[in-house]
Amino acid sequence: MANNHLGFYLLMLLKIVTTFAIPPKTLKEACIGEIGFELQFNIYNDSCPEAEAIIFSWVENAVMEDSRMAASLLRLHFHDCFVNGCDASVLLDDTGDFVGEKTAPPNLNSLRGFEVIDAIKSDLESVCPETVSCADILAVAARDSVVLTAGPSWEVPMGRRDSFSANKAAATNGIPAPNSSLTDLVAKFQNVGLTLQDMVALSGAHTMGKARCSTFSSRLQSSSNTNGPDNNPDFLQSLQQLCSGSDIDALAQLDLVTPATFDNQYYINLLSGEGLLPSDQILVSQDQTREIINSYAEDTSVFFEDFKISMLKMGSLGPASGNDGEIRRNCRVIN
Repeated sequence: MANNHLGFYLLMLLKIVTTFAIPPKTLKEACIGEIGFELQFNIYNDSCPEAEAIIFSWVENAVMEDSRMAASLLRLHFHDCFVNGCDASVLLDDTGDFVGEKTAPPNLNSLRGFEVIDAIKSDLESVCPETVSCADILAVAARDSVVLTAGPSWEVPMGRRDSFSANKAAATNGIPAPNSSLTDLVAKFQNVGLTLQDMVALSGAHTMGKARCSTFSSRLQSSSNTNGPDNNPDFLQSLQQLCSGSDIDALAQLDLVTPATFDNQYYINLLSGEGLLPSDQILVSQDQTREIINSYAEDTSVFFEDFKISMLKMGSLGPASGNDGEIRRNCRVIN
């Protein structure tokens, strides 16, 4: 495990920051909005008071061992929430008579961090059995991943329950793809109740992490890519060199400047034509999205504030509740 003293002080700082992270009114609007299901703060204070400390400790340890894990855990939460809401369906393994979401194209050989979630769940089950849902673990781990990479903090409302099912088709068709057009991106965010502003703010998560050459190959193949005002020929040439070999699984940093830091560099990169994924660079092609990008590139605090609010909205999407879900003992299988 990570250094206990460092973890304790970081957790205490996290608690202080989250207390003042977003005004209560904004929090309530973000968590309820038009979704109609109200999650609760401090829901485990009595039933599992160590829950957030345990999650933070494991995430801290994982990120210290592999800085890329912060982006991976954040992405797990995204891919979970975009398919039937934040219900931990993304964590379910395929079995002989059950098809999960892990083999859907957006997830296959792409999602990481399942072992970290397993370790957190195992620890929590030993302290407070069948109390903390896997869906809540994903939401808190995503927040902690941002905090541990110098990003903003927010208080995570909880009370999600874990699904009894998964939906591979919805994962295949509903999760935004790296080659999506702007129209398709907007539609997929709107389909789950998120706005254009949410889309641009949440895309800022690509300020850290890596992507395989196969996910941005179209960025390199079209001759039009090198001629537009929002493209950078030198950047594209460096990508072509990286991906010129036979290894289509070669990895590139989503943000070459500060790859392991959660900041606003992603937006600065977009404005200089250095967005890695086609679905990233396409965001500057429309006036409305470009205006938002400019505001984030100019002021980190504006980006951080909007990102927190959008994360709260996304984290409240259609969570399973009551008889619609359970608290899994093992996040990979239904009880």
